[in-house]
Amino acid sequence: MQNLERAIEPRGPAPVSDWDPPFCGDMNIFIRRDGSWLHEGTLIRRKNLVQLFSTIMKLENDGQYYLVSPIEKLRIQVEDCPFVVNQMNIKTKEDNQIVVMTTNVGEVVEISKERPIKMGKSELGAPHPVVHIRDGLVALVNRAVFYRLMELAESFSGEIGIWSSGDFVSFEQSE
Repeated sequence: MQNLERAIEPRGPAPVSDWDPPFCGDMNIFIRRDGSWLHEGTLIRRKNLVQLFSTIMKLENDGQYYLVSPIEKLRIQVEDCPFVVNQMNIKTKEDNQIVVMTTNVGEVVEISKERPIKMGKSELGAPHPVVHIRDGLVALVNRAVFYRLMELAESFSGEIGIWSSGDFVSFEQSE
């Protein structure tokens, strides 16, 4: 069993943007707002399996999420965002603060002008901060990380944001 776990350990995202397989139907996978994955209504408890699936996820122009391989495409359901930022760290490089976000599936991104935090509102009017992870896929910043992020926030040139990667990164408003 341990060898099987190693065999499915993700090595990073697959080149899904290069793949355009035919649609094969719906797969009964649902990703909740909190980042938990369900298959046929049952929680997927194997983190390595969730991480593996996350590496073959694709958001298409129709606004739907799919798990893809070079030969097939299966639609899945996502309640809000496919990923959740559940950790934030600050590192320093050449006297510059770099804000580093980690998702529930282990993907790590650095906040920068090219990868800002976008601030929207939930249907209840609460803040809905997201960060781009890859290929149009975004992660919802969880509440604990959001509060830590707000502790770093400041006003600069009339905008609210944080310093990261050597730049002031404004919180962009999203629709």
